[in-house]
Amino acid sequence: MDGNEMTIKELECLYAAGEWSAELQEQYLSDSRAGVQRLLRRWERETQERARVEALYQYEFLAREKGCTLVAGIDEAGRGPLAGPVVVAAVILPLGLFLPHLNDSKKLSAAVREALFSSIMESAVAVEIVSISEKVIDEKNIYQATKQGMHEAVAALRPQPQHVLLDAVPLRLPMSSSAIVHGDAKSASIAAASIAAKVTRDRLMLKYDEEYPQYGFKKHKGYGTAEHLEALRKYGPCPIHRRSFEPIRSMAAEH
Repeated sequence: MDGNEMTIKELECLYAAGEWSAELQEQYLSDSRAGVQRLLRRWERETQERARVEALYQYEFLAREKGCTLVAGIDEAGRGPLAGPVVVAAVILPLGLFLPHLNDSKKLSAAVREALFSSIMESAVAVEIVSISEKVIDEKNIYQATKQGMHEAVAALRPQPQHVLLDAVPLRLPMSSSAIVHGDAKSASIAAASIAAKVTRDRLMLKYDEEYPQYGFKKHKGYGTAEHLEALRKYGPCPIHRRSFEPIRSMAAEH
């Protein structure tokens, strides 16, 4: 059957089978049928998304050119909140793995993060997630606690990475590494790590919300929102609040 004679249903089946191509896209550009135009726009969006995600592997492919085929991305979630742990994730992705919508976790909705988290856990070569408690944060300070989590996550990865990509935080590691400013928006591996860390920490804060419902952890995840600060003034800090952080330090002295 000539391509121009194909019905919309037949074209949809062709698309679903992954047999759409640039040639077909060009061939049907002038087809005025609404169903065909939807397919054309969908293919264009997906092509653009593939190109965007492929570009996120630039640092991983640079590392491979130097002989490193196992590249880990490291990122954290929870450095700024007044309560709860800081969570660090280390992720090794198969080079070039296409994960639609992969991006810095802060740029994604909760639903998209959850879906990507499942894909990452299913498809990654290795994932390690480390939680550093508020007690360690108070003992060491948040920066040192975060670095501790990063060291632990890298050390636990199996297989061990040959190169590590970090989101701006330099580490002394037994393998080569690169610190990339805004790395969670520039590297696929770091973006994946940011998602793994964020989803894990958000889930932890939902559990804490059940234990300490008066603080509203479910909504703000421990960040210093007006609602959270009001609850702190009313109830004082709970066991998961970071005593070394202001205004917790001042409030703890008052209660």
